[in-house]
Amino acid sequence: MILKLKDGDVKIKLFPDVAPNHVERIKKLANDGQYDNVVFHRDIDGFMAQTGDVKFGNSSSSDFDLRMAGTGGSSMSDLKAEFNDVPHERGTLSMARSTNPDSANSQFFICFDSAPHLDRQYTAFGKVIEGMEFVDLIKKGTDSSGSVLKPDRIISLKSK
Repeated sequence: MILKLKDGDVKIKLFPDVAPNHVERIKKLANDGQYDNVVFHRDIDGFMAQTGDVKFGNSSSSDFDLRMAGTGGSSMSDLKAEFNDVPHERGTLSMARSTNPDSANSQFFICFDSAPHLDRQYTAFGKVIEGMEFVDLIKKGTDSSGSVLKPDRIISLKSK
């Protein structure tokens, strides 16, 4: 997959062998253009950047609401967890979810650093193989509610 950010392109390798349903979902949403213009609503320096709220996080949609970004998903049903042995290390892509392990839908995060406490607790489905330096440049800095102020966005995300 190719993730286009304002500072450059990020090449992502997907892992359909360990998370087939999650990879299928990401590819479908990406190829339908649903991730285009979606903001990175949660960025924690040294941990991860979270995006993928296609309901409230699309900055070009009439439903865009930065205060609600992170609470929405796609119109598709939630996914059953596909926990696996892929480590949450720098560059790992993994699905965001609520406390319910089977609640992943469209949101995902990219790890800035190793996060072993997430291993086998969240579904890892891919890895940045080129362009991590552009992920590092995603805007950080939050207000008192934890939201990113004037967040960066996905320009486009497409599966090859």
